[in-house]
Amino acid sequence: MFGAEAETSRRAVLKGAVAVGGAAALSACLEETEAEPVPSGPEDAGSLPERQHAWNERVRTDDHGNTLLPRHQLLLYLALPGDGPPDVAARRNVESALRTLDRAYERSNEGLLHSIAYSPRYFDRYERSLPDSIDLPEPRALSSFESPEFDRQDALLHLASDRADVVLAAEEALRGNEPAVNGREMESALTDVFEVADRRSGFVGAGMPAERQEGLAGIPSSNPVPEESPLFMGFVAGFRGNQATEEYVTLSAGPFAGGTTKHVSNLRMRLDDWYGEQSSAERVAELFSPVHAEEELVDGVGENLGEDSGLTPEMIENVREHGRQFGRVGHAQKAARANRDADGAVRTLRRHFESTDDDEASLHFPSLQRRITTFEEVRAAMNGADLTDLPAIRQRVNNGILEYIFVKRRGNFLVPPRSLRALPTPTGETPGR
Repeated sequence: MFGAEAETSRRAVLKGAVAVGGAAALSACLEETEAEPVPSGPEDAGSLPERQHAWNERVRTDDHGNTLLPRHQLLLYLALPGDGPPDVAARRNVESALRTLDRAYERSNEGLLHSIAYSPRYFDRYERSLPDSIDLPEPRALSSFESPEFDRQDALLHLASDRADVVLAAEEALRGNEPAVNGREMESALTDVFEVADRRSGFVGAGMPAERQEGLAGIPSSNPVPEESPLFMGFVAGFRGNQATEEYVTLSAGPFAGGTTKHVSNLRMRLDDWYGEQSSAERVAELFSPVHAEEELVDGVGENLGEDSGLTPEMIENVREHGRQFGRVGHAQKAARANRDADGAVRTLRRHFESTDDDEASLHFPSLQRRITTFEEVRAAMNGADLTDLPAIRQRVNNGILEYIFVKRRGNFLVPPRSLRALPTPTGETPGR
């Protein structure tokens, strides 16, 4: 196999490896990748940041300073056996497994970024409750037109790297299928304590959706996703001017100071009408705002916008007037109504990525904020139910991108600081660890 044919084979293996998972996928990935050695982590894991969610300074950025998330992502939903709280041995095993990852891989996009979070149901195992300062409700439907399944597994482990082989190798070691990871012996496996209840994979980055779109449910057979786009809907996202800082979403007081809360939703995408019926200008109007389309503010996939989506206070404050004038409103301008505090700071930090799980186009949407209620308020603004009295606006028509996305799952989690990541109690302790 030579030249273009060999490159096609290599790309086919790499694009599906994380989605498939397992030892065979890892082996194929390693065979097809002439990879440089993976940088190792520090001997003293205590030098790592206390915030598990501190990723921004450890990943790539574009020319405008926008954070570029690691290209390969994996979510492992974890369940503890039985009904009671975990014991000391379980806590030590979890910490040992995660500490091995800390030392095996540099905490970066070239190594491995990871965090573990815990659900309300996990904390219900204890007699004590979480303090009132922790806003961590059970997941619920956040609109009148959705009926999602709820993720109530005990924990969620998030792995991310620019290298597919790193994500797969870490997973295999955590499952106890490999005795070592990047030269580090695994003293314990995560599956010594947890069962893997679900596995969900994803990716993000220019070119990745386009090369994975063929044959996917939810994508037209014409394969219209632009090569330059990091997401299936054909535009860039995650502008730093429209994201909360990591410091802003960090809990500043209480037993989990240094942590944050994490909402993760999984959205099925149906983009036949998005690409088949809407013009490029109409897609811009429904994703950003009608003014973006009228004034031709977005070129191509939107890289020209720089560090900010281009939303102005006028666009945000006059959503209703724009709906009356243009007969449609934008997703971004609706959500922004609830995503700024009194001082103008953005309230949520979104780290969404695409997926081809189950051979359909979908989106995993992790959002970090100090309170889960904050995310719920932003989602309510995005629903635009208050605009449906306008003649052209319906709940899912001409109302941002609601016509094209369908919520499959929702889950709420607490991301503790790193020192409390191994099966914490509601009072912020890890006895016997």
